[in-house]
Amino acid sequence: MRKKTTVTEPGVPAVAEPDIKALDERVRRSRATVLGATAELLFERGLGGASVDEISRRSGVAKTTIYRHWPTRADLLRDACSTLSTPQDVPDTGDFEKDVTALMTSLAQLLRSAKWTSVLPSIIDAAERDRDIAHMYSTLQRGYSMPFEIVIQRAVRKGELPKNTDAATLIAVLTGALFYRRWFSREPLTDAFAKQIVKRVIR
Repeated sequence: MRKKTTVTEPGVPAVAEPDIKALDERVRRSRATVLGATAELLFERGLGGASVDEISRRSGVAKTTIYRHWPTRADLLRDACSTLSTPQDVPDTGDFEKDVTALMTSLAQLLRSAKWTSVLPSIIDAAERDRDIAHMYSTLQRGYSMPFEIVIQRAVRKGELPKNTDAATLIAVLTGALFYRRWFSREPLTDAFAKQIVKRVIR
């Protein structure tokens, strides 16, 4: 039985539909393999150790194929890093303080246990010298901050916070203490500490 073929432009050989599906599956597998190898290297060596040469060697995927999927190393690292983060749910308890407390304790737990926290310092360091990495980090940071921004904007609309509340400043004040303990003072980053910060900032 002849395979059904797709209609193509004049002069372009027809491609069997099953072959197209097989090609798509190979592409998905190849991309997943490369992203997995990149994530492993990020965990083991940080951003500086995740070169395209090493990613190619670890994944078994040719550099030419990697660059066909990701034109630059920054493109690849951005996609790999996006798979490392742990999205936070946006709570809606009906009370601003409770919502922020839920976000802060959740973030504290992530900073204590999530594997991506070991990679973040190297990304921040590289962002100081590489514009593409800096853009990638800004995108990641917006993802971490978005749940807080949604909760704050909702509180402003409900009258729980003043209309002139600067969401960016409030987020920095709240989360900055957690990042300080995680990477600078190295003191215990407990849920109790996160709750204490919320009370001090809000009240």
